Amino acid sequence: APPGRGRWGPRRVSTSPMASACVHVPTLGSSGLKTSTRVDRRSVFHRKRGECRNRKVSHVTSCSRSLIRSIGDKIRRGETSAEEVTKSYLATLAKSNEKLGSFVSVTGVGALASARAVDQARTRGEKLGPLAGIPIAIKDNICVTEGFTTAGSKLLANHKSPYDATVFTQLKNAGCVLLGKTNMDEFGMGSTTGTGATGKTKNPWDLSRVPGGSSGGSAAAVASGQCVAALGSDTGGSIRQPASFCGVVGLKPTFGLVSRHGLVSYASSFDCIGPVTSSVEDAAFLLTAMCDGVDDTGKNDSTKQTAEARVDYTAGLIDLENLTSRPLAGKRFALIKETVGHGVDQGVIDCVINCAKEMENLGACVDVVSCPTFALGLPAYYILALAEASSNLARYDAVRYGVPDTSRTDGFGDEVKRRVLMGSYALSYGHSDAYYGRAQATQTLVEMDLGSKFTAGYHALLTPAAPSVAYPIDAKQDDPLAMFAGDAMTVNVNLAGLPAIVIRGGFSLASNGTQMPVGVQMIGKPFGEAELLANAHAFELATFDTVNKEWAFRETF
Repeated sequence: APPGRGRWGPRRVSTSPMASACVHVPTLGSSGLKTSTRVDRRSVFHRKRGECRNRKVSHVTSCSRSLIRSIGDKIRRGETSAEEVTKSYLATLAKSNEKLGSFVSVTGVGALASARAVDQARTRGEKLGPLAGIPIAIKDNICVTEGFTTAGSKLLANHKSPYDATVFTQLKNAGCVLLGKTNMDEFGMGSTTGTGATGKTKNPWDLSRVPGGSSGGSAAAVASGQCVAALGSDTGGSIRQPASFCGVVGLKPTFGLVSRHGLVSYASSFDCIGPVTSSVEDAAFLLTAMCDGVDDTGKNDSTKQTAEARVDYTAGLIDLENLTSRPLAGKRFALIKETVGHGVDQGVIDCVINCAKEMENLGACVDVVSCPTFALGLPAYYILALAEASSNLARYDAVRYGVPDTSRTDGFGDEVKRRVLMGSYALSYGHSDAYYGRAQATQTLVEMDLGSKFTAGYHALLTPAAPSVAYPIDAKQDDPLAMFAGDAMTVNVNLAGLPAIVIRGGFSLASNGTQMPVGVQMIGKPFGEAELLANAHAFELATFDTVNKEWAFRETF
């Protein structure tokens, strides 16, 4: 593109002093900043971020700094204790959970015991783990020995796991403090966190709207400051859509990177466990811990690839002090044309286009490309996922699993029954070739189509995370097809087994005039989480003034 112009037309030149420090602003035909003003402008950026942290709001998820690093450093220096941090988050949780409904169980006694153990280890001079003293939450379909693991279902109301999921074992080894289990749609089937037996979760930005699903409890908990970070599961967008609706960061790893051992299955070919955090750097911290080593038996986990060496996903993240005006220089991104057209709210499209412009301002090349198979992913995904679900859920017969003397008719909710029936029909005699076989062929086409973009040299693909902002509670309860359509932006990633991260992309006005967050999805290469996180982190840091400005919801609870 000519100097001063981008692929989207004339470059927008911001008058903000922070913008001059963080994005590429052409000056008199030049493509860079004036050397004499660079240090001063960056110091303004530091001051503005400090002012943001001091705003009197319930919780600020906007300061693209790492809460895990900040809290962990204070604990290691003795400026605070893990017990004090844990008590603070438990107090916030107790104050807000009645209205939000993000947690289904709280393990306060166990959390304080874990925090005291961290403090005692520090007193003895022992080396603390990377997550030492960090309060986290876990979605209720991830097994832990403490308390119940219900997956949001009546059939598992009294289910106590005899073992910890591998991911939780890894997080415990890193020193984290478990606050409790978060709400979810029953067995992960839903997009509202309202189909489970444990009640509905509300969006912290607007209590009349959904937080997304099925990991809406985890996203709402992080957004409202009830915990530092949380784990969710993603089968067709269940981490990324709630991250968009609640204005937080959600990472879906490559299929097979993170162990699924201890995850209550929905569709085993697509299920992934991933982090929900307030910043990209925090997501990198959690992913590093989740992928660290083997399980307690010393045997390789069959649900994940064998790691050749430990990967530190925080190592490639640029820090604020070394941030340049063009941190994405040399990067090529592709905006998928089919995701910014019919069926997507104009406010969401505007946010995605603005983010693409910012990426160009930061030195990246952003092209618009076509993925002809993109629209085919949604029907193919639902045939394949529901077919697997109908098989996986056959074990809940109140004999092998489930509350005794409870039938599936009484134990399963309406959404689960609907999906099991659809999956069973797709696998039935005379229909498996017409539906399941064709869906598998379509999955191959989708995977090849997305993979061809990386073969062409693109470092990441860009799409909205959802076609709209969070919608009112019960708005789509009687229209399951409309709810399914909300996954159109995310299911292709699961079909192809690719990693994807959702980062904050701005705001859009909801129908009631409320400003609601919009997430932008960046899709990466298989097992390319390190590069994907580095690109997302650079964008998050450098666009503080244009995307994250005033990013804090009003206190409504």
